[in-house]
Amino acid sequence: MACMKLGSKSEVFHLDGQTWLCSSGLPSDVIIEVGEWSFHLHKFPLLSRSGVLENLIAEFSGEAEKKCVLQFHDIPGGAKAFLLVAKFCYGVKIDLTASNVVSLRCAAEYLRMSDEYGEGNLITQTENFLNEVFGNWTDSIRALETCEEVLPHAEELHIVSRCINSLAMKACADPSLFSWPMSGRTDGQSPGGTMLWNGIGVSSKPQPVTEDWWYEDVSFLRLPLYKRLILAVGMSSIKQESIAGSIIHYAKRHLPLLGRQSSFQNGSRVEPVSIISAPSEEFQRTLLEELVELIPDKKGVAPTKFLLRLLRTSLKLQASQSCREILEKRIGSQLDQAALEDLLIPNMGYSVETLYDIDCVQRILDHFMLINHDTIDSNCITDEGQLIGDSHSLTPMTMVANLVDGYLSEVAPDVNLKLPKFQSLASAIPDYARPLDDGIYRAIDIFLKAHPWLTDSEREQICRLMDCQKLSLEASTHAAQNERLPLRVIVQVLFFEQLRLRTSIAGWFFVSDNLDNSQNPSGNLALTRNDGHAQARNSQDSIVAVDNMRERVSDLEKECMSMKQEIEKLVKAKGSWNIFSKKFPFRLKSKSSGLKVPKTCNPKESPSSTLPLMNAKVNQSSGNSGDAIFQS
Repeated sequence: MACMKLGSKSEVFHLDGQTWLCSSGLPSDVIIEVGEWSFHLHKFPLLSRSGVLENLIAEFSGEAEKKCVLQFHDIPGGAKAFLLVAKFCYGVKIDLTASNVVSLRCAAEYLRMSDEYGEGNLITQTENFLNEVFGNWTDSIRALETCEEVLPHAEELHIVSRCINSLAMKACADPSLFSWPMSGRTDGQSPGGTMLWNGIGVSSKPQPVTEDWWYEDVSFLRLPLYKRLILAVGMSSIKQESIAGSIIHYAKRHLPLLGRQSSFQNGSRVEPVSIISAPSEEFQRTLLEELVELIPDKKGVAPTKFLLRLLRTSLKLQASQSCREILEKRIGSQLDQAALEDLLIPNMGYSVETLYDIDCVQRILDHFMLINHDTIDSNCITDEGQLIGDSHSLTPMTMVANLVDGYLSEVAPDVNLKLPKFQSLASAIPDYARPLDDGIYRAIDIFLKAHPWLTDSEREQICRLMDCQKLSLEASTHAAQNERLPLRVIVQVLFFEQLRLRTSIAGWFFVSDNLDNSQNPSGNLALTRNDGHAQARNSQDSIVAVDNMRERVSDLEKECMSMKQEIEKLVKAKGSWNIFSKKFPFRLKSKSSGLKVPKTCNPKESPSSTLPLMNAKVNQSSGNSGDAIFQS
């Protein structure tokens, strides 16, 4: 820390209670009162340095019998600053530092201690030292902090603006190109760049300076000064990410509620770092609203996780509606970067219905869809293999679709969640955004399990949110045995699964036939032994795959036959077969012969020769792709 020594005389002031006495050998002829403190001094050293003291003491010159008593209760810096002024007037040694120079500069201006009343007066000395302070980062921070004590006077003298401009310039510059002292040294490191080990100085390797080197220092500033500093930094060419990083660091220090993230799943609560005195909720609410206004508008500069935590904290603190709307819009613009655990925002208050704030998530999703409305492309469809194999190829819309499906699965167990809210959230995602409908199927299944009182019409309605053709093999197998789904949906699932298996088997036989036809009947003597083994293994793998598919089709046909028998029993019991047949127009003809799969399979054989499959045809005249007509 920079320091300037003034004066040359030894100490002549001593304290007696709340009275400062000067032991110069002469009796005191003037008393100056500053607050609860009094100073017994002499007229000549004071009036020779201060224009204000000269005028006030001159008023008492005609009253010899009356002792001169002056009051300076409003002097900047109070009694502490005036003591340094008195020592300067007497020529006593004092040290100017970044901690006292601001108050001394303001007190000198208040007392008019200019060069008119002595060369090298206190105004000149403090101004020269301030220029030195502004060249140092740590001293500038300290000086700016002390401006809080004498803020009106420091503003008039432009000390605050000069400090802020100095700090902003240094924060925007590359610290590796300059020799500005920065805080953040470890306890064992000395200012000379050495490590103290057992009292012995050892040269240490300099630590690399990162872009966030100034975050910690400015986080100790009070909000008004910090806000002015961030605005000054933002006017320069600094990266927006650096400004957002500083705001995040500041928020984590001054918003204790930001670190308290409750969880309904495990009942745990993460407490923030120990804080000596937690600020009031009113202060935190004001601070949060101000910081939200400071966050740059550029998309992605602030992590979505941090924005969601700010939103959750704003709900706890009951921040203004405009503050919450700003956060919801910024989260919506980068919703594809959000994590599911951060999106589970609990409902605040006691008169709420659902456990989580679903309306808030709905507004965030609506804003995301509004921004990406012009970029919706029906060709942005990713097949199942690409979805599973390469997560980097996912579009933002697909990532949001997966996020929403996961969110619906988390909130679906809430018995207070109404069907319209579930439908509104799920239907906001366009069809092309879901390459697979396994996620929405899982959410629907959980919702049906938690709401067993839904009518058949409502079950049909919620199942329209998924496409049976876009279910994976595992999901189709589960759906075919799911008693909670409507019968019509189960029939559609079975049909599309069988159709998929028929197509796959036909493809396998086509590949097998091509491999067989490409072989040379006369043999190729040039083939090596390793090539022969590789070809044999490929043929064997193809045979095993075909056998597995045949077994799967056989199991599927058995399920269809069993289901048909159950349906016939239900129809006979209720006498409503005609109504059922109108609703599901299909016919099934049972096969008397069982499925016979030989132990060794010839790849040349046609699938129809050994596997009795149902010939399925989709009714192209109807608009619903799931309605199927099974023909024998």
